[in-house]
Amino acid sequence: MIKSKICDILGIKYPLFQGGMAWIADANLAAAVSNAGGLGLISSINFGTEAVREEIRKCKTLTDKPFGVNIMLMAPNAAEVADMIIEEGIKVVTTGAGSPAAYMEKWKAAGIKVIPVVASVAYALKMQELGATAVIAEGAESGGHVGDTHTMALVPQIVDALDIPVLAAGGIFDGRGVAASFMFGACGVQVGTRFLVADECHIHENYKDKLIKASDVSTMVTGKSYGDAVRSLKTPFSKKFFKMEFDPAIPKEEVLEFGRGSMRKAVFDGDNAGGSFLAGEVAGMIKKTEPAAAIVEDLMGGAEKLLANASSLLA
Repeated sequence: MIKSKICDILGIKYPLFQGGMAWIADANLAAAVSNAGGLGLISSINFGTEAVREEIRKCKTLTDKPFGVNIMLMAPNAAEVADMIIEEGIKVVTTGAGSPAAYMEKWKAAGIKVIPVVASVAYALKMQELGATAVIAEGAESGGHVGDTHTMALVPQIVDALDIPVLAAGGIFDGRGVAASFMFGACGVQVGTRFLVADECHIHENYKDKLIKASDVSTMVTGKSYGDAVRSLKTPFSKKFFKMEFDPAIPKEEVLEFGRGSMRKAVFDGDNAGGSFLAGEVAGMIKKTEPAAAIVEDLMGGAEKLLANASSLLA
């Protein structure tokens, strides 16, 4: 069985995090992943602070295993959620879209292990200086908000620069990606896109259908010219947003207004014209829906077999 120091730090069986995907990662999905041995995460972008509190409490009834909360720090209610997770006894938090500096002291005092998502060596070093327990080095292959550097180049550089554990994310679909991440020096992985087709994931069936039908060239990045690059499936919405983004005759405010609420429209309505279907480049590898436990087993079991047989490559 694959085990690393992040397992001991967090009390989990496998060094595998489920991505804290906005509007998607709820109690049902998080509990399913945690019960399977990984670390399930609940998104803080779920209809307000009290709704997230309800998901946390629900998750506690569904699993007795560790789980965490992902906080998008640019969210209007980030400060409220930061206090609420202390009240609810959460012990693991992952962060993105901003620095957790304002909350680190009280989180650490509450015994919370803070694991930020990073996309550069410089930012990873800042998180280590703040006292982060570990970082998640997320490459540009991932779905949702992305940086510029891809996983194969990003992870080894962050591993070499830091003294704390590093998990890899972006472009990881099965045991091959997990095994490669360990070869890069990571002590674990975070996976998002593949869990979109877990049976316990509540997204609209149109969303899952698009993922199953996706190919290797089915995603695109929008918003990069605004400093907020996002990877999603190619749809009428994403193509129109891209076209508007680079049309000098259209004000930025109009483009952003066009995109407002697009993630919710994809997740809950399956709206092809107005929805942003976030997904990583591995979407083309998805062929079916399956239980979260089967996904965890395929990821970790596949990596174990590959790593166990690696010596056969040596003459």
